[in-house]
Amino acid sequence: MRLILISKFATSLSCALLIFSTVVWSQTIRVDATPGHVSNRFVPTSALGAGIDRISTAATDKLFTEPVMKQVLSAGWQTVSYRQNTELFVEAWHWNPQGTWSDPAGKGYFTGSAVPGEPIRHSFGYFLPHRGFTRNEGLDSGYGRMTDGDVNSYWKSNPYLTKQFTGEDDSTYPQWVTMDLASNHPVNAIRIAWGEPYARHYLVQRWTGEDPLKQPTKGTWITFPGGTITEGKGGTAVLKLSSSPVPVRFLRIWMTESSNTCDSHGSADHRNCVGYAIRELYLGTVSSSGAFYDLVRHTPDPDQTATLCSSVDPWHETSGVSDKSDQVGLDLFYTSGYTRGLPAMIPVAMLYGTPEDSAAQIAYLKKRGYPISYVEMGEEPDGQYMLPEQYGALYLQWATALHRVDPALKLGGPVFEGVNEDIQVWPDSQGKTSWLGRFIDYLKAHGRLGDLAFVSFEHYPYQPCKIQWSSLYDEPALVSHILQVWRDDGLPPDVPMFITELNIAWNTGESFVDAFGALWLADFVGAFLAAGGDGLYYFHYLPVGLYHGCNGSMGTFGLFTVDANYQIQQPTSQFFASQLINQEWVLPGTGEHRIFPAASDITDPAGHVLVTAYAVLRPDEQWSVMVVNKDQENPHTVRVVFHDDSAGSERFFKGPVSVNSFGSEQYHWHPGGDGGKADPDGPVLRSSITAGPDTTFSLAKASVTVLRGKVTTSSAPAKRSK
Repeated sequence: MRLILISKFATSLSCALLIFSTVVWSQTIRVDATPGHVSNRFVPTSALGAGIDRISTAATDKLFTEPVMKQVLSAGWQTVSYRQNTELFVEAWHWNPQGTWSDPAGKGYFTGSAVPGEPIRHSFGYFLPHRGFTRNEGLDSGYGRMTDGDVNSYWKSNPYLTKQFTGEDDSTYPQWVTMDLASNHPVNAIRIAWGEPYARHYLVQRWTGEDPLKQPTKGTWITFPGGTITEGKGGTAVLKLSSSPVPVRFLRIWMTESSNTCDSHGSADHRNCVGYAIRELYLGTVSSSGAFYDLVRHTPDPDQTATLCSSVDPWHETSGVSDKSDQVGLDLFYTSGYTRGLPAMIPVAMLYGTPEDSAAQIAYLKKRGYPISYVEMGEEPDGQYMLPEQYGALYLQWATALHRVDPALKLGGPVFEGVNEDIQVWPDSQGKTSWLGRFIDYLKAHGRLGDLAFVSFEHYPYQPCKIQWSSLYDEPALVSHILQVWRDDGLPPDVPMFITELNIAWNTGESFVDAFGALWLADFVGAFLAAGGDGLYYFHYLPVGLYHGCNGSMGTFGLFTVDANYQIQQPTSQFFASQLINQEWVLPGTGEHRIFPAASDITDPAGHVLVTAYAVLRPDEQWSVMVVNKDQENPHTVRVVFHDDSAGSERFFKGPVSVNSFGSEQYHWHPGGDGGKADPDGPVLRSSITAGPDTTFSLAKASVTVLRGKVTTSSAPAKRSK
């Protein structure tokens, strides 16, 4: 009862302030309401979604319950994207626990059963024993097989990137491995313990720049004088790379012709007999007497000398199951209620899977009658350091297999990591370095651009642990810029762009759960749609609880905090922002919304825009303006003007205007030893006023406000600016 009285008092106070504000001077939000100036059109049920990712196996049965789901759905997000996490950990995904192995002994290549049986509630990843990654942009456990000190283990490349499957010469898709010595060391020799199949033609090269993976255009790969091999024999090869040692930190082996001999799994499956395999790498110096001095740390854990690779053979076995984390069963995903019965975006495991398995997955979903909106092909190939042409070669094989199941499937990717600039890779023969640009070129060259129905990517705009309040000023420019980057890379204008994972940064912290998180989310959604984005998926839909993020700061990607039993305790700031976006700014449902340009003239002395605004004309003919006041110290008073160039007039809100606001006055996060909590913790401040041409609106400090109502139909002449 006390909370209700406070809420009523706050509402009355808000109304009084708004009435008072009609007689004071204000600054202006100008909406360009000219009919021909529509920035974008969208439908909430398909444009405003959320993502469900891999979670702790212990959490699944507790989060997929009616009480939890009811609270999650109250945030208002609509369509759902199923996020695939196994590929980030270099694992094969058994989307269906039932299926067949290429080797009946329970190993090889697994194909899930397309025949519906018992509903799938859980699914798991399986470690790949032939991986070459010590670590990548997703992997934080395990180790690579080329510096593990065991010559019986080996890295092997993906067989689907060989002539057997691409129909093109192996040199079209060179496979590579890199080694990082952490700092420069004198090197003049390498010892390679080849597995089967081995490289007949290969180059051994050193890098001239800082980091060949993070700064691929800031250096050059130089082949050692003794590093060109045209008649490789396999076995253990010792190569004297130069007459005298030269400083080396990064080394690359670039392989273009395979022996096509069979690996340790035998010749029964031709996938065992293509590509390249390396058992162990040794790098250092060789003396005039032939003695080899090794610099490499060989150990079966992440402390080994780091290696990376171009691809990994998806061969695995039953014992490799990773069952502590659950890729939620597809039947549970679709039948729980989280999808609202709407078509969902579904991934297939392409980087570490097989076309047959992915085709069976889609066939299974269709037999169950589950609606699919889009199919994402693989997960974060840029974070796996895959070159665009190799991703393209897999993409076309998978597209062919999936379209045999359903020619109408809408396929896309590449599901980039969250970036703010174009993704660069080592130059090709024409000197082109843009990842997406080269992927698009690849599809065009193969006559298959029509297989790209959408482009998807993630959005984590800020660097973790370095987020300041001033970071809020950057979001509109960041998201609009990256959309333009993809178009500049050659993405056709009729191919939609989706952000299928999003939040403040890729690592959490207090900024996610305090008022900053709410302001950022509202600003991002408005800016993305205003810039021409087609759909977004908030991450993470399920409440996974607080945990230590940046510098030990507690935060969460979810909309709620939970207890040790995954029961919801209280909403976070992004929950309230979600409600404002999905239930106040837009009209929930399938009606088309038109978003128009809007801007304010409110800046600080440094020129930062403090107030951003996003105006939509809803299908119920109400104008709805979402206003973000990023000034954490000061409220602002604004007039809202709707300018129509075609009529040479200005219009204003008229009659009842709904005012819904949320910010630092309704919510305050208190960090603490138990993780922290919010007090006050909402709710959204709701009121209504009767507006006219002279009405102004008060924006509380650090707040998001949605103003919604009809505008005047009679137009006043537009005032000329001086």
